[in-house]
Amino acid sequence: MAEENAPVRTMREGFLQVVTAEFCSSSNQDELNDFQKRLIVNYFNTIDLSLKDAEEKRIKTNVGKSENYQNNLPYLWANVNTDTLKKNLVSAARIGFDPAQKNHINMLPFKKNNRYEITFIEGYKGIELKAQKYGLEVPSGIAVEVVYANDRFKSIKKDHRNNIENYEFEITNDFDRGEIIGGFYYKFFTENPEKNKLMVFTMKDILKRKPQYASAEFWGGEKDEWKNGKKTGKKEPVEGWLDEMCLKTISRAAYNSITIDSTKIDNDYAQIRQSQQEFKESEVINEIAENANIESIDITPVIDVGQVEVLIDDEQPTTVKAGPNFLNGN
Repeated sequence: MAEENAPVRTMREGFLQVVTAEFCSSSNQDELNDFQKRLIVNYFNTIDLSLKDAEEKRIKTNVGKSENYQNNLPYLWANVNTDTLKKNLVSAARIGFDPAQKNHINMLPFKKNNRYEITFIEGYKGIELKAQKYGLEVPSGIAVEVVYANDRFKSIKKDHRNNIENYEFEITNDFDRGEIIGGFYYKFFTENPEKNKLMVFTMKDILKRKPQYASAEFWGGEKDEWKNGKKTGKKEPVEGWLDEMCLKTISRAAYNSITIDSTKIDNDYAQIRQSQQEFKESEVINEIAENANIESIDITPVIDVGQVEVLIDDEQPTTVKAGPNFLNGN
């Protein structure tokens, strides 16, 4: 990380003081332990980078737009609603979301009442963590696999011959598995195997869950060709990371299928859900749709998150585009 200047240190110290006070007062503790202190620093650093990245894109995106469609509110800490941020952050930290861990949590700034709110959207590992903590019937484990044309897969359904739902899966050639044809997840319960559940996805099923404005950088396909900062009007092929995207899509479906136990819902879960609902109901979704055909938009998640699939419950995901490194961030 580049050498930080005095204003950044001052902002971080102020941030730590405010969040520490919120954390201690709401948790009935006198001081934070080392892990909690480190976690709060991780949140600050991640949000700070996110705001800087968003500001660069805001300036770039405003170029060529009429004044009515420009975003004239800079992405600065001074414009962030820290009253709600500190509550959301403490709740996310107590649930166990760590922004330093890959695929745990994404933080999205969005405009509301001429301020920026920061909402917390779980990555697929974050969804797993949440399901394990708040799930009604949490399985002993979940196997998630992508199936290729040269693999051998057979589902075994529960019937009069089989008391347990199961499957057979064999990779016949590790070095030439062919094209992706689908995938599956298998929830298994060691103590109650009769509850085991197999869910099979065809490639069509997976692509149904593909975000509407998914980036070719990750799903493969074509993207606009750029030269000297301008579009050429041509397209260029992109290989993408289709296997990773399919695996993450199935994993999300697997852990989203675990019903949340209402008796386990606490204030932290409710706080994060409220933040996500406000994000969903804001004008952000409309802004994404209106700007879908431009190179970038004014809604930017944390640095190193190129694309965030905003999944509230099991609804159709909406994509928020940002930097180039989504593979490590979602």
